[in-house]
Amino acid sequence: MLPGVGVFGTGSTARVLVPLLKAEGFEVHALWGRSEEEACCLAKELGIPFHTSRSDDVLLHQDVDLVCIYIPPSMTRQIAVKALGIGKNVVCEKAATTVDSFKMVTAARYYPQLLSIMGNTLRFLPAFVAMRQLLVEGYVGELQVCDVRVYGPSLLDQSYGWTCEELMGGGGLHTVGSAIIDLLSYLSGTRAHRVHGLLRTFVQQNGLIRGIRRVTSDDFCFFQMLMGGTGSSSVCCTVTLNFNMPGSFVHEVMVVGSTGRLIARGTELYGQRNGSKSEELLVGDNGWVGPEVKEMPLPLLQGLSSMVKALRQSFQAKEERRCWARGPVATAPTFEDGLYVQTVVEAVKRSSSSGEWECVEIMSHEPDPNQNLCEALKRNKN
Repeated sequence: MLPGVGVFGTGSTARVLVPLLKAEGFEVHALWGRSEEEACCLAKELGIPFHTSRSDDVLLHQDVDLVCIYIPPSMTRQIAVKALGIGKNVVCEKAATTVDSFKMVTAARYYPQLLSIMGNTLRFLPAFVAMRQLLVEGYVGELQVCDVRVYGPSLLDQSYGWTCEELMGGGGLHTVGSAIIDLLSYLSGTRAHRVHGLLRTFVQQNGLIRGIRRVTSDDFCFFQMLMGGTGSSSVCCTVTLNFNMPGSFVHEVMVVGSTGRLIARGTELYGQRNGSKSEELLVGDNGWVGPEVKEMPLPLLQGLSSMVKALRQSFQAKEERRCWARGPVATAPTFEDGLYVQTVVEAVKRSSSSGEWECVEIMSHEPDPNQNLCEALKRNKN
């Protein structure tokens, strides 16, 4: 028996997610939007019976047992933690800070019987599922290098909002880079321990964002990660993100090892062993039969579809609608993975400011919010 779903968000992801959920047999009972007008408009468009701008109205809805959260990062932690506390299963996007991510991890640990996963859909894309399996089977030998390029149009909204603000989770690094960081950890089975990065904001104003307002979120980012072991045994990763290319989209992930390489271009996977004269197509593009969404690249779109299918399989395996089986969603990123990713993101930002390599140290306890005040009082006493 599938759980009833409540969706938070009215953006492009929510517009695609709801039809995908319905196609897999889920009933979407409630929709939350930042305003009544936004929520009402999308609810009518997608045929959702209940809409609201009050988060508790969705969380306390008697027919909602699974909450999907696709809202600005600065709001994610509050809704996710409250949803778990009420007893709802949660699928959500990234938070805005490591402190927010840590609070989400704490809540997930407190309610281990509830589903709590991050919505990085790239892990579910067939090309990357196959890439990971081939890496495990030794197709490329010993993994040495990962190289990722993502180029596309601007990520900014039509009006000034959270996508323009670095502190609110906007920018290519946080929006797209976080998914790439998680993907590389999933593919390699390791985590970054040192990073070095460079962030730039080339478009600070445009025809719609002008006057006293300026964009602070990055539209170009380049960073390196050393993953796994130390010294020469580390996997070297480079990631380039450029969102100053209107009308085009490039999504390429290459892994190189001692005996070959694998390359995912869009939704297709190619491989070439050392000594071979040409690449071989390992996973083709079977074609997308769902709705076309200009704001969502095809790899994310197909990954989202595969994730929804996995959710259906997970809940269908149990008779009670709130219960779920771990198997179908075993590869999904956990809230702990989300904390790791956010830690790497903030380390890259520190590196961009300092110009130095930065260590990745994952938070083990929540910092004292009054720490700076306490230190100031101690200095005054001395």
